[in-house]
Amino acid sequence: MEAKTTDKRKIILVGMDFYGNLYEKAGGWSEQNAIGQLWGRFNSFYAKKKDSIEHLASESGYELWVDFEGEEDQKSNHIFVGVEVGTLDDLPLELVARILPETRYAIYTLKGGKIKSDWPSKVVSQWLLKAGLEQSFTYIIEYYDSQRFKGLDNADSELDIYVPVK
Repeated sequence: MEAKTTDKRKIILVGMDFYGNLYEKAGGWSEQNAIGQLWGRFNSFYAKKKDSIEHLASESGYELWVDFEGEEDQKSNHIFVGVEVGTLDDLPLELVARILPETRYAIYTLKGGKIKSDWPSKVVSQWLLKAGLEQSFTYIIEYYDSQRFKGLDNADSELDIYVPVK
């Protein structure tokens, strides 16, 4: 899989987060697991109170997977979903912010059925290695472009994976 790379940039996100066992209620790529429920909570808030988010940069969604180094509990995951803002001034009480450090990103685009594939296991072991890149921070972003992502089961959907690189 070929990577595009970006210039260095800092990303500011506002949204909601989850810590725990993602697959306790439903496994795999499901709207019934904790990630699907987290998106449901955020989308409900966003539909009602979008105007309370100041400096909205786009309608596209971000799903941030944070891997804390040294954490031994593999059943617990740190997930954040939200949108990008230009600056962080006022923040609605229901939301939290994530300010991602300035870095370059390798971007990989998944299409159709590949979105639900086992791509996470390949990011570092295959994709970055093949591109001669090294991950700079221990998180990965799934970028849901509001024009190209049409749902998990839609063959025409596209999803971008952003990997911070040195």
